[in-house]
Amino acid sequence: MIEINVKSFEALTKLELYNILKIRSEVFVVEQDCVYQDIDDKDQKAFHVIATKNDEIIAYTRIFRSGDYFDEASIGRVVVKDSERKYGYGKDIMKASIVAVEEHFNEKVIKVSAQLYLERFYHTLGFDQEGDGYLEDGIPHIGMVKK
Repeated sequence: MIEINVKSFEALTKLELYNILKIRSEVFVVEQDCVYQDIDDKDQKAFHVIATKNDEIIAYTRIFRSGDYFDEASIGRVVVKDSERKYGYGKDIMKASIVAVEEHFNEKVIKVSAQLYLERFYHTLGFDQEGDGYLEDGIPHIGMVKK
């Protein structure tokens, strides 16, 4: 059983922030073999959606109100620990993130910059491709919007 909490940057404990950066680094830098600057000075504007299981962060996203990242509200840094993906926690964290955008920002239109191979995953959550594909940090991405 997982527990999902939404916190502002200021509400994060030092340990939570450390573990968020750790899971993001484990997946985006090490697993995906992508050298990029994860710490981008945007975490301070974001709300952080954190899924824990047995006191360990196993899934995470960060959410933004419109204008803070894209013109639309957005969800980014979507990550699930490799050993936990088989349980469907990706959908759980995304559903919680969509609700968090609606509740915290009172917004319905949400944009994601999705890795191309995850297009079907996001489509099942109501997102549709918008625009052409592009490379981000050497990985094929597409913009997707939920209206």
